[in-house]
Amino acid sequence: MPNHKLGATARIGLVSERVLMRVCRQIGDILPDRKIVLVVDDDSGRLEGLERLLRAHAYEPILFSSAAAFKNHTDFDTAACVIFDINLNDGSGIELRQGLKAAGISVPVIYMTGNEDPAVRKAALDSGCIAFLTKPFSVRALMEPLKKVSAGLS
Repeated sequence: MPNHKLGATARIGLVSERVLMRVCRQIGDILPDRKIVLVVDDDSGRLEGLERLLRAHAYEPILFSSAAAFKNHTDFDTAACVIFDINLNDGSGIELRQGLKAAGISVPVIYMTGNEDPAVRKAALDSGCIAFLTKPFSVRALMEPLKKVSAGLS
C-alpha cells in the first residue's frame, strides 16, 4: 500500500512539473510581445466573446466581471492593454482608468460602450485612451489598436 501512495505522489509531482514547465514556456511566449489583456465588462456573454476573440488572436485575456473585481488586481507590469466597458453595474470604466492614473499606473486603455453620448466620448478621450469603440464594433476596430500597443508601437 505505501508504494501505491508513493507512486501517486510521484505522479502528482510529475504532473506539477509538467504544468510548471508549460506555464514557464507560456510566460516566455507572452512577455516579449506583451500579450496579456485585462478585460472589464459586467456582461458575461460579451466577456466570454472577447475572451474567445482575444485567444484566437494569440492574446491572453484576464477577465473581470465588475469594477470591484478589477480594483483588486495589482499586476499591470505585463499587461499590453486594459479594455474597459464604460458603463458597469458597479462603476465606470472611465473612473477605473482615472484610478489607475492616480495610482501612477500607466497602461494603454481601450473603451467600449453602447452609449453614443458626445460627452461620454469626450470624457473617455480626455482620460487618455488609445481607442473608443461603440458597440457593436468590428473585430478589426478592436484588434488594430491592440496589435499596435502589444508590439510597442503606441
